[in-house]
Formats: sequence, C-alpha cells, structure tokens
Amino acid sequence: MSRPAKRGTPSTIVIKLGTSSIVHEETHQPLLSILSAVVETVISLRSHGHKVVLVSSGAIGVGLRTMDIPQRPKSLSKKQALAAIGQGRLIALWDNLFGQFDQRTAQVLLTRGDISDRTRYLNAVNTLNELLSMGVVPIVNENDTISVSEIKFGDNDTLSAITSSMIHADYLFLLTDVDGLYTSNPRKDPSAKKLDVVISVAAIRAQVSTSTLGSSLGTGGMETKLIAAEIATGAGVTTVIASSKQPSVIVDIIDYYTALKSTSVPTSGTASPIVPQKLDQVNLDEVAASLDWPRPPHTVFKPALIPIRDLKAWTSHTLYPAGSVIIDPGAHAVLSRRESGGRLLPAGVLGVRGSFASGQAVRILVHRRAEGVRVEDKEVAQISYSNVAATTPCTPVLEPGASVTASVTSLVPLSRSGSSASLSDMISDSQRIADDEIPLIEKMDECEIWDCVEVGRGLANYNSAQISRVRGLNSARIVQLLGYADTEYVVENITIRVLDVAV
Repeated sequence: MSRPAKRGTPSTIVIKLGTSSIVHEETHQPLLSILSAVVETVISLRSHGHKVVLVSSGAIGVGLRTMDIPQRPKSLSKKQALAAIGQGRLIALWDNLFGQFDQRTAQVLLTRGDISDRTRYLNAVNTLNELLSMGVVPIVNENDTISVSEIKFGDNDTLSAITSSMIHADYLFLLTDVDGLYTSNPRKDPSAKKLDVVISVAAIRAQVSTSTLGSSLGTGGMETKLIAAEIATGAGVTTVIASSKQPSVIVDIIDYYTALKSTSVPTSGTASPIVPQKLDQVNLDEVAASLDWPRPPHTVFKPALIPIRDLKAWTSHTLYPAGSVIIDPGAHAVLSRRESGGRLLPAGVLGVRGSFASGQAVRILVHRRAEGVRVEDKEVAQISYSNVAATTPCTPVLEPGASVTASVTSLVPLSRSGSSASLSDMISDSQRIADDEIPLIEKMDECEIWDCVEVGRGLANYNSAQISRVRGLNSARIVQLLGYADTEYVVENITIRVLDVAV
C-alpha cells in the first residue's frame, strides 16, 4: 500500500529525548548526528501541520563535558551546579541546530513545585499553548539547578508525560536506545521479545523485566517509561517507545496510525476508508492485517477509553501529597465507579495520617484484607457506606456566622427541615465529641495489623484534624462538629484505581 498523498489531521506531539541520546556516555561529547536527525524530524512534522514540543535532558551531561569531569557526581549541589553550567550550552546547541532551518525555539524550565500551585500550573499550560500557536518549538527540561527531591519529577520521562497531559497532546514519543518495550533486556537476553501493543500498563508489568537502570548519565530506564506511559495514556495520550537512533521513524509511525484510523474492516474483510477514528477505538491487529503496509518498529501504548479530566490529572501527578486519608472497602468500591465523581463523604473515612491543610493533596489509602479473614461482600460494604452517607437533605441550609472552632468565617445551621434527625440530637453528638477529646491525627491501630494500600489521590476540603473529627459520620453532622460546612465532601477530585486483589 502506498502512503497517502494527503496527511491526516494535524496533531500535537511531545518528543522526549534522554541524556544517553544527547551526549556520549564516556566522552560526554554531544551526539550531533542524533540531534540533527531529531531537528530534521521536528521540521518535517511542522511542515505537515503538527505542533511539536521537545523534552530534552542532558544539562548535567553537557556540564560534565564543559568542566572536564569524568563521571556524574553524587552530591546534589554539584549536580545542580553542573546543570546550571550545562543548561545554557544545551539550549544554545538546540537553538543553533533549529536556526539552520529558521525555526524559532523557546526554553521552558519546570519543577514540580512550579506547577503544584493551580494558578502557576495554568500559567504554564497557557504559555506552552501560546508558544505552539506562535509556531515556536518549546524545549522543556526540569530546572535541576533548584530542584530538590521533594519537588523533582524524578525523571524527564515523567516530565514529558505530565507535559503531554498539560497540553492535551495526541502523541508522546519516548525515544530511547532500543526500538520498543521488550520482555527483558534484548542486549543480555537473546530470547527477549518485543511487545508491539500495550493496552494496560498495569497488566503488562508482570510480563516484562524493568531492571535496567538507564545509562550512567541518565536517571531513568524502562521502569520510568512505563510510569510515564501510565500517566500519559491515563490522560488520553497515545504513547510510543521508539529508537532514538532513527528519529525519522516518528513520521512513519504517525503516517501508519493515520492510515489505520482512517480504515475499517467490514464483514467482507476488505479495507475501506471511513471517517478517522480515535486510536483507542481501533482494533490495531485486525486493521493492520488488512493493510499492505510494513509496521515501523516501536511499541504503542493505547490511550485510555475515558481519559481523566485535567483537574484530576493535575491532582494525581503534579502535587506532592501532604498526608493520607484512610477509607473503608465500601467507600473504595463506590469511588471506583465513574458516577461517584471522585468525591468522598466522611462516612467512608476510617482515619487520617499526617497533618495537612484544606486544599492540599492527600493520598487515599484502603485496607488490604489479611489472609484468612472472611471477605465481606462488596455489595454489603457499599450499602453500609451508602446508608451512613445518605442524608435528606445532604447539607443543611446555612447562613454566614462566626465560629470559635473554625479559623475562617464559617457557617451555622439555619434549619434542617425534612431531616430524620432533630437539632437536639445533633447538638448532643457535638457535646459528646468535645474539642479536647479529639486527637489531631487518628492513630489507626488497625493499620498495624492490616496493610494500607494507596489507591488514589485527591484534594482535601478540610484539614487533617477536621476530617479526623467527622470520620465515619453522616455529612449532615459536619456543621455541628466544625461550626461550618463548605461542602459535604471531605475529599474531592479523587483519581481512584481498582486493586487487582480483594481489599
């Protein structure tokens, strides 16, 4: 089959290039042949109408060459100093190569701390989108000079995945020294097999070995690429692992999937052109078999059928959790359903860990059942959670007022007409749980016997002490115990995952 004369719909593409593909592992000399090929590929993509973002590692590697230091130091301050030295030279190198084609570039340095604030995150998103609309190629790197462990992305694979999520990219290409994801290291194991298509990163982990730690200059390996693929595909981004030795394969891969998305296989078995589909809706094996088109070497991770929305992606992948909220299995089962909206009522809370403020990110933990313990039916657990959570109405009618227990202007009840509980009952509950009897942090003795497993992350609507006070109670009791109730949900914007084992 010949290639189509007309290209598909323009896409937004993020290309990540690791340190080992930018500088030589031993001499630290820039690999100009690869860098030039990447530039030519980006120019070719731009000529086809695509928008391209380049995520480039290599600042420390270039700094090592500049300072004639033989190997990557272990000291954080030295690595930060080398990053400061190398970053300027690295961006100058890219700018010089792109300048040969009169292509303008822009340097974008990020840390997790930069985008942990929602306003700054949105500013970064707007800047990247504006640069793309201006026809500029943004070159993104982590700002290693000021990053510390708590605010680092960990690896530029993760940074590239978050970047692709931020700009709602169509493709993320992770260029590495192999042409795809293998069951084991192909250099050491001749029986290693390449996986062409991955539908679920979680399901594939048991089939592959991710023991490779990357080069001596880099910080990643295949495990970080799986993490990046999980983040990106969850946000609806098609993720590809391909070889950095032949960057032009990116153009071939995009053309290949453009042809697949524009082709269907009817019952007759003959391929026919149709309106382009999304890649997550295409049976790749079935359609590819009907086309006379060699498949470019790569591994593709299919995007999620239902991508997580922007706010949940920001909560899950850019914020550093300040603490944890422990929930029961019934609440976990309910939150696993899309219709829950990712919102947690106090009825499902067993306790909290750590101290955190309202608005901070928290981990969502759930008990993993111990061996030999009778497994409670999920339906029973869900009914129990729903019965406690149910309120008519869920939130009392409120008016502004002052409260001794709240640190901000709070709310007091005006009426609870229609509720099954009387106001005097709620006041007695409040009196039974006096302020000095409520610990700031629930110790959760159960977790000393049971394992608590992280199943998601979200944004706390109340601080740790307040959530501890209302744990396990009906949401209508929040206003009586805290003196105000901004919302009936203690945590919102939760991105949850379903455990493979019973909890």
